Amino acid sequence: MKIILLILMTISLYSTELKIKAKNFNSDQKKGISIFKGNVNIIKDSDELNASSVIVYTDAEQQPTKFIAEGDVSFFITTEDGMKYKGKAQKTIYLPKTKEYYFYTDVHLRQIGEKKEIIGDEVVLKSIDGKAHATSKSDKPVIMIFDIKDEKKKEK
Repeated sequence: MKIILLILMTISLYSTELKIKAKNFNSDQKKGISIFKGNVNIIKDSDELNASSVIVYTDAEQQPTKFIAEGDVSFFITTEDGMKYKGKAQKTIYLPKTKEYYFYTDVHLRQIGEKKEIIGDEVVLKSIDGKAHATSKSDKPVIMIFDIKDEKKKEK
């Protein structure tokens, strides 16, 4: 019995609070869907997401499986490897189990602490794998901005 209590206490220490604020809220627990509309603000640890609307899908244990945010989405996220990103898009999908982020339309993603930016129509960030890719769906190109260290300047 003491071991079970210790395990439960340990699990509760590692659980994190997910706080969602919005003007309107609707939920269908049987379908596992919750819809938040109007100045939606989501905070989990140091991560934050703001959008016009967010749909949260949950599994049978009421754990989030997918977030879909739409309308002037802005965000601050920390990936599994500790990288911090700030950005904006018109639509964002987050899959918590695989730690994958999908950003769509007018995407601007900037890595905090580094001069690294991605601008495009579709950006995918897979934080567990440490992979990212960007695509342009319009006439505009994908833009990558990053610093290149100039070895000649170092030698002087």
